[in-house]
Amino acid sequence: MKALYLECNAGISGDMLVAALLDLGADRSALDEALSSIPAKGFIYNISRVKKAGVDCCDFDVQLDEEHENHDHDMAYLHGLNNDTKIHHYTHKHCYEQQQEHFDETIHSHDYEHQHDQYSEEYYHEHRDETVHSHNNEHGHEYNNAPQEHHHKHEHRGLQEVMEIIAQTSMTEAARALAIKIFDIIAEAEAKAHAVPKNEVHFHEVGAIDSIVDIIAIAVCVDSMNITEVIVPELCEGRGTVRCQHGVLPVPVPAVANIMQKYQITMKLLPIEGEFVTPTGAAAVAALRTCSELPPSFTIASIGLGAGKRNYERPSILRAMIIDDGNKKEFSALHVDTVCKLESNIDDCTGELLGYTMERLLAAGALDVSYVPIFMKKQRPAYELQVLCEPQAKEAMEKIIFAETSTIGIRHTLMERSILPRHEEVVQTMYGAVKVKVCDQGRDSRYYVEYNSAVETAEKNNVPLIEVYREVHACFA
Repeated sequence: MKALYLECNAGISGDMLVAALLDLGADRSALDEALSSIPAKGFIYNISRVKKAGVDCCDFDVQLDEEHENHDHDMAYLHGLNNDTKIHHYTHKHCYEQQQEHFDETIHSHDYEHQHDQYSEEYYHEHRDETVHSHNNEHGHEYNNAPQEHHHKHEHRGLQEVMEIIAQTSMTEAARALAIKIFDIIAEAEAKAHAVPKNEVHFHEVGAIDSIVDIIAIAVCVDSMNITEVIVPELCEGRGTVRCQHGVLPVPVPAVANIMQKYQITMKLLPIEGEFVTPTGAAAVAALRTCSELPPSFTIASIGLGAGKRNYERPSILRAMIIDDGNKKEFSALHVDTVCKLESNIDDCTGELLGYTMERLLAAGALDVSYVPIFMKKQRPAYELQVLCEPQAKEAMEKIIFAETSTIGIRHTLMERSILPRHEEVVQTMYGAVKVKVCDQGRDSRYYVEYNSAVETAEKNNVPLIEVYREVHACFA
């Protein structure tokens, strides 16, 4: 069985993951088409080769104009550098050479208010000169602990605004769903960190256009490679603090810590000052990971190296590998994801209350709700309430259960499930259109009539429901 293995010994960020996937062979044309269609301005992106610690890596670089700059890669801004800090800088020569490598590659501009060629050339020269100057320690420049003031106006987007950008971007529906899933994971983590509802979260760094570009790029690259299995044993993170628009925060930052807690991602702390795992990187792992353990033995089919922008004692390199353990999977298209199972034993609720609780849970997004007859202590007949939901929906489900039932405790477990790929189709029958769910199982496909759609068609035509089912079955005969 083949799988994508992410070796996050130097953490993970959005741009590192995109670069590693491109180096593995992700579809460059699909990526260019998607990024050129993003309905936002103020950025250019560049794909090139750079060297990190002497190792050749792919680099995916989203550069912002002055209005949109968020200093995400500005080491002085992030950490307040001084002579005692252990964070490494580029020398003047290294920085110039690396920027020259970027400049020699094709640069893609995305600012609708300027001519693309003019904007790319003018902004890039300005950016290159600033970078060489600001990281030039050999010429006697010193950094103090207080970063320089930045007077740029930062864009703060809400979740709905981000979703609208994703909705208008040209990509497959599978890629769009993955991009939405990654941003939803970040929104949940930020909402918890700031104690506000998810839809009221205003993204700062993660809502900046470069992070939106990174997440869309991740989704498009993964989708183009037909990846179904992703192995991530652990994420290595640094220590200390990092500056962001909320102020100086501990590492890992709250959003990253919340994601790693909710999705039970193993974290290994490095004895190094710095932020190695970004919210985008952590959310991508939470959305993609299907397994946390490597097979005992495997072969390597291909390797991709993605370069990071920040410069710490440990070089920022993400290594991605397509590995094969030699085992054949019965259903190559089988998908594995993570769900949360909630359970509670209830012996003193009426059937009316339990029925209403089920309705509320399903309306709130539960994947499934069931009741199992059981006997509890003192020989009392009772019901075990079982709820399956997405991990990020756990708290919402628990609130409903506590509010609507008499229970005083809920058990919860994260578990993996294997599911067949499925899609929805519309079948034209003599009674009208009826929706069906089609599941792929190797060479065979199964179809299931969507109950609500069949009921609506039966009532509209005043015919028995079974007649609608027969008509649908006849279409697949």
